[in-house]
Amino acid sequence: MSNSVLDTISARRSHRAYRDTPVSPEHIDLLLKAFLESPSAVNKQPWHISVVRSQKLLDDMNEAIRGEVMKREAAVRSPRFADSAFHVFYHAPLVFFLSADPAWRYSALDSGIAVENIALAAESLGLGSVILGMPRDAFISERGEEFKKALDFKDGEEFMIAIAVGHPADDKPAHPIQEGHISYID
Repeated sequence: MSNSVLDTISARRSHRAYRDTPVSPEHIDLLLKAFLESPSAVNKQPWHISVVRSQKLLDDMNEAIRGEVMKREAAVRSPRFADSAFHVFYHAPLVFFLSADPAWRYSALDSGIAVENIALAAESLGLGSVILGMPRDAFISERGEEFKKALDFKDGEEFMIAIAVGHPADDKPAHPIQEGHISYID
């Protein structure tokens, strides 16, 4: 049985390399439509989204993240940071940042659902994406407030999650499916 939604879910990958081609305004509008149509607990829609195309801002955030991560012991930091060329945003031409009030108990969950809507919409449009949690370190850095202001976070909002989007420059196989994650209760 063929189903376009299930096919899109099966085709989606976490892309970590992007061509230097901007995402079209039409595609950005469609991705934002998918975001705005995301479900949320009691339809609160607790999020705010910042659409970032500024490579300078992304580079600055990358350096702040690197600084925070490198303060940690090697055993607890991502080994990717051993490579000085590693870029948290993978040089994607577009990154969406979701922020929300952390006091609302479902902000993180709702933001994750919204990002998955963007990821699936991107895949359906022939774009690639990767969902990102590491940008959180930019907001705990000494430049955290500066970044919140640059991203137009509203008062009381904190970073929830981000997603990089672009035209993929890599070709990834599907990730292996691990056993033991399903229980049937009759």
